[in-house]
Amino acid sequence: QVQLVESGGGLVQAGGSLRLSCAASGRTFSAGAMGWFRQAPGKEREFVASISRSGANTDYTDSVKGRFTISRDNAKNTVYLQMNSLKPEDTANYYCAARSGLRLGVRKEQKEYDYWGQGTQVTVSS
Repeated sequence: QVQLVESGGGLVQAGGSLRLSCAASGRTFSAGAMGWFRQAPGKEREFVASISRSGANTDYTDSVKGRFTISRDNAKNTVYLQMNSLKPEDTANYYCAARSGLRLGVRKEQKEYDYWGQGTQVTVSS
């Protein structure tokens, strides 16, 4: 089993930056590919970014390309989401997700992820 805990959310002004962290832990460290999703008020949860187990491959939703960067440090069992040039439209609860250790590739679909964190709130003011 894998447990995920997000941190780093907060309130920032438009144009600012935040870095989210997601620490994975458990009896085993079996996370494969990992991703970030977000859910804004009144909207469905949507894909933001994903990274392969090795970190060699990444994918992003179009609205964050060029602004957000996903990375991971497997020695620390942690994945990051660096968010720059934040917009009010980025306001959402951000969730970290992990695929099982045997599922290495990046994926956009929520159903492709096996473990989920509790979420961390990001609010971008205008």
